[in-house]
Formats: sequence, structure tokens, C-alpha cells
Amino acid sequence: MDTSIHPEELLARAIKEGGESLGQLLESYRNYLRLLASLEIGQRLQVKVDASDLVQETMLEAHKDFGTFRGTSEAELVAWLRQIMASVFCGTLRKYLGTKKRDIRLERTLQESLDRSSLLLGRGFVDPHSSPSQQASRREQSVLLADALAKLPDDYREALVLRHLQGLTFPEIGRRMGRSQNSVEKLWMRGLLRLRQIMTEP
Repeated sequence: MDTSIHPEELLARAIKEGGESLGQLLESYRNYLRLLASLEIGQRLQVKVDASDLVQETMLEAHKDFGTFRGTSEAELVAWLRQIMASVFCGTLRKYLGTKKRDIRLERTLQESLDRSSLLLGRGFVDPHSSPSQQASRREQSVLLADALAKLPDDYREALVLRHLQGLTFPEIGRRMGRSQNSVEKLWMRGLLRLRQIMTEP
């Protein structure tokens, strides 16, 4: 997304014009949605789903149903996108499990899980010295962090996600990544330093 355009301005443009503006708006949340999808799939390892496929289907549904969106803020938009993703993921689970009936409880559970992951993402790497107003002025923190994480090398990103978003210990991360504890601690520290550099870049 063009960082010179405030998300609410881009949202207003997408509501008014649709088409290319809507495509640009939705594309700016791809990293955010992919990270949430990966976290959700990671919690349900028995399901063989590709995060990119889940994101693509979510984007298509959002594009198709955008006329029903009634919000005006980025927070409302990302909450709406999470709701669509929960519905899409639920449909994928139904196909995987061979069931046809829509499961509202499962959909609600998935949405609550996505909401928790988004909240964790927003809190996971926030500088404790920045005030709430400073954080709010920088757009949705969870979206910014997802974009920043996407710029990191895979190993750095995996170590940070496993540590901060999945709450694993360093020995557990080492086992998951097939590395020594010392190695993953170094990856985590380098990743955190690089992430903070990216977040403070103009």
C-alpha cells in the first residue's frame, strides 16, 4: 500500500470507486491475513491447508461482498476480514472432514481464535515506552507488524512468531526448527533487532 495514503482515505476511496481502489485496499492486508492464517493452521496441524490459498479465497470473498461492509475505520475493516476468513476456514474444514452442514459454533470459535491472534500480534512486539496515542497513530499495530515480519528472513520470522505469538520456550523452538537452543536465541535476538529497525524506518 502507498504509505502516503492513510488507510481510512484508501478505504473511503474503495467504498466510493470500487475496482482498482478496492483491489489495492485488500492487497494491503495480504501479509496480515497470511500470518493469521498460518497461525490458525499451525494450531490445527491435522488440516492440510495452504495459508496462501486461504488468504486468496478470503480476498475473493471480501471483494465479492464488499458492498455489505458498513465500517469506516481500519479496525472495523480488519475485524470484517477476520470474520470472512473464519467462514472460509470453516468451509475448508468442512470439506476436509467430509461434512456438509454449516457449523456456526465452529465458525465462532475460529473467529475468536483469529481475533486473539490479532490481539497477540498487536501486543507482541509493541515498544512498552510508546504511548497508546502513538501506537494508534501508526495504524493498526497488528497490520504494521505483519508487514514488518514479512520483510524478515524466514528463520528470523519463524523464531519470533513461535516465541511471541505461539508462546513456545527456546528449547521448544529449537526442537521445532531443528536447531540448538543457543542458535534459536541468536535468531530471535537478531530478528527482534531487525524488526524494530523496520518498524522505525520512515
